[in-house]
Amino acid sequence: MRDQTAQLASAFFAAIERRDLDAVRELYAPDVQVWHNVTGRTQTRAENLELLRFFTGRVSDLRYEVLARDFFEGGFVQRHVLHGKLASGELVAAPVCLVVYVSRGRIERLFEYLDFAAVRGAFA
Repeated sequence: MRDQTAQLASAFFAAIERRDLDAVRELYAPDVQVWHNVTGRTQTRAENLELLRFFTGRVSDLRYEVLARDFFEGGFVQRHVLHGKLASGELVAAPVCLVVYVSRGRIERLFEYLDFAAVRGAFA
């Protein structure tokens, strides 16, 4: 089970790096819940894909620097730094922690913790 979850995690972050939102859609369960500490709200799959479309359209050279990925029964926790570049040339280096719950080979719940100041420029 751990190997399958590790493959899912790697596929998920690789899909975002290459802006393949169709692949992200397939890795999400249809009723996925994506929560963000910045808003305190939970997004549906469609809402989160729209946010990812907006973000990846404004930040180039996306790259995840994985600091740690730890597995638990039914999911994983990952700490990473999301690197990218804004159109202004400003570099983004956002420390993030995700808690991800997986079932039947898909992401069912995702909790994202990040410092909004590190990505604010993408939303300006």
